[in-house]
Amino acid sequence: MKSKYMAVIPFLFAFGVLLISGCSITTQKSTSSQENMPEIIIGSDDFPPFNYSDENGEPAGIDVDIANEALGRLGYKPVFTKIVWDDKDKDLENKEIDCLWGCFSMDGRENDYKWAGPYMVSRQVVAVNENSTIKKLSDLSGKVIAVQASTKPEDIFLDRTNPAIPLVKDVYSLENRKLLFTSLGKGYVDAIAAHETSIQQYIKDYGAKIRILDEAILTTGIGVAFPKNTDSELPEKLTEVFKEMRKDGSEEKILKKYLPETSGYLEEDKIENN
Repeated sequence: MKSKYMAVIPFLFAFGVLLISGCSITTQKSTSSQENMPEIIIGSDDFPPFNYSDENGEPAGIDVDIANEALGRLGYKPVFTKIVWDDKDKDLENKEIDCLWGCFSMDGRENDYKWAGPYMVSRQVVAVNENSTIKKLSDLSGKVIAVQASTKPEDIFLDRTNPAIPLVKDVYSLENRKLLFTSLGKGYVDAIAAHETSIQQYIKDYGAKIRILDEAILTTGIGVAFPKNTDSELPEKLTEVFKEMRKDGSEEKILKKYLPETSGYLEEDKIENN
């Protein structure tokens, strides 16, 4: 079993879509009334409901609102920059961005970056078509699954460090997150794996007949990743602001704008244990 970066190319061309949406980095600035604030350049990709462009082409979503509130309290202005997520470490190393903020799981990456957070909890899950015979994780044995490249689900299914994860036939690693849902709907794969919130958002936006398995493949804290060797105190300060925002209810207020329920994402014991 191996990751199939290239195996998906034929069917991608079949419906006229390229794996990589672009090599250049385009910048979108978040709105702020404090135009003279020093800027923090944030690398992220399109990942509703955490980060996306609204009807006016402006950054919007959970991460955008939390960044505006948290960094605003510290006297900074967030500037969200769309990046190719698979190139995130190169962009960070080249100082094209100051940090990564895009529903980024901390689990297994604790020593790769200097982290701020976690600021909430996220479940990584598997989803299948509504009429699929796959009911539980063990049913994935010998099946084909699609994941977004350079994400935790890719690691989970390739490394199989979780004993609950069966040996699948193939793992298709796709650059473009939206192609996960296309490949599932077209029947090119048997299942997909991603953050539960992103799958729920897709179901909501498109009325997709997709079913999420009850068993999570990972429950993890998500945070903001700064370069490992940074001498900035911003990660520590940001972590303290996240704690303040949970205590004063401002983070829950933000989440309620995007999620039907918020309690599972802000459980303090789960956040503190990640």
